[in-house]
Amino acid sequence: MHCKEHPRPTIRLLALFTVVVALASAASAQWNDKVLYSFQGGADAGSVPAGGVVFDKQGNLYVATTDGGPQSCAPIGGACGTVYELSPPVKKGGAWTATLIRMFEGKRSNDASVPTGGLIIDGAGNLYGVTGYGGTGDCILVGVPAGCGTVYELSPPAQKGGPWTETILYSFPTSNEGYLPNGNLVFDGAGNLYGATTFGGGRGTTCDAFYQYCGAVFELSPPKTKGDKWTEKVLHAFTGGMDGANPNGGLALDSAGAVYGTTPIGGNSDGECKPNGCGTVFKLAPPTMKGGTWTEKMIHRFNGKDGSGPNGGLIFDTKGSVYGTSDAAVFRMMPPETGSGPWTQTILYAFGILANHPGAGVTFDTRGNLYGTTAAGFSSYGTVFRLKPEQTEREWTFSLIHGFLGAPDGAGPAASMVFDKQGNLYSTTEGGGTGQGCQGNPCGTVFKVSP
Repeated sequence: MHCKEHPRPTIRLLALFTVVVALASAASAQWNDKVLYSFQGGADAGSVPAGGVVFDKQGNLYVATTDGGPQSCAPIGGACGTVYELSPPVKKGGAWTATLIRMFEGKRSNDASVPTGGLIIDGAGNLYGVTGYGGTGDCILVGVPAGCGTVYELSPPAQKGGPWTETILYSFPTSNEGYLPNGNLVFDGAGNLYGATTFGGGRGTTCDAFYQYCGAVFELSPPKTKGDKWTEKVLHAFTGGMDGANPNGGLALDSAGAVYGTTPIGGNSDGECKPNGCGTVFKLAPPTMKGGTWTEKMIHRFNGKDGSGPNGGLIFDTKGSVYGTSDAAVFRMMPPETGSGPWTQTILYAFGILANHPGAGVTFDTRGNLYGTTAAGFSSYGTVFRLKPEQTEREWTFSLIHGFLGAPDGAGPAASMVFDKQGNLYSTTEGGGTGQGCQGNPCGTVFKVSP
């Protein structure tokens, strides 16, 4: 008796790879990728973008870098970080021009140190961001005076080509007020800034062996008289466990002034993410009376089966639903119809072989499609993807619109994207490019993908 011969494993894998290539090629053929700038690294140049990019009214792009600049910063030496301006080419098809507008000097100079989030911009062209270390605070890390972190402002020059002016709006003085701020800040309509610190806040003792406390969400209010100090208030200090811990930046505000965010750990400690928990989505409601306390409501606790490690960078749609990413999926949290009761989670797309490991949230276009990036997938150097809503309101249609190739292309996207008026997308990668000043490793890029 002759046994029927089964296909060899190598043939199966080859067939699967062929299908994947065909799908990826069809999805990405309509979009073009261009590296606008490759960071060069070294003591006098930036590397490793700390977040995405932001446009000014003239079409210039701005980006902060975690590395680069003076090599004298805490916690244990290392670079202090930079901020760059990228100006579009004068002639079509020309190169973008990179201008270094700030090199941070660190704790020794009572200056900011090591940007840990992207930039936001106001109507006057001022830039705002956070650094994880530096400032005048008393935080000590492994025996080194590191500072507790800062919120900074960069104001454009009065005349083009002049120096930008840095102002430290707030130095976190102790870990009680917050320690190691991270992610993008967000403005409310009154000019207050909101952000998150990974540690600090004065509550929770089990979140890290070196950093104090479990993190906080803060509000920073401008002075009534120009030149006076900004005022910080801790809106919520996390305790770990069921409450969540180490909140991400990239908070979102609703029309009633409530603050929404995520924590990558905490929540359920008895699920698939023992013992730290799978992460949470939370809401902080403002007090009903001036001077009152903010109220936390836990919108969702991940259990591993529905994802874990949400990345921050939440966004709203016009119906008040909140969108974000976890390590496993793009999700939507829909508010209760009656104003009370549980929120409803929907998994819009579960990451798989084509795209996985997102490092940031998603972005809407004008048609209601969502765009995001992942650090891995069909291309081991990362991807840009699109999700198109379906009438069923269930799982959306996935399209891979770009797979990064590594140097000289980008590698390792980990930030949200922004659109220009023509519908092109812009963001950063933490690796790739042509830079040679990062100890033999590529230094990261600013990129554009065009339909």
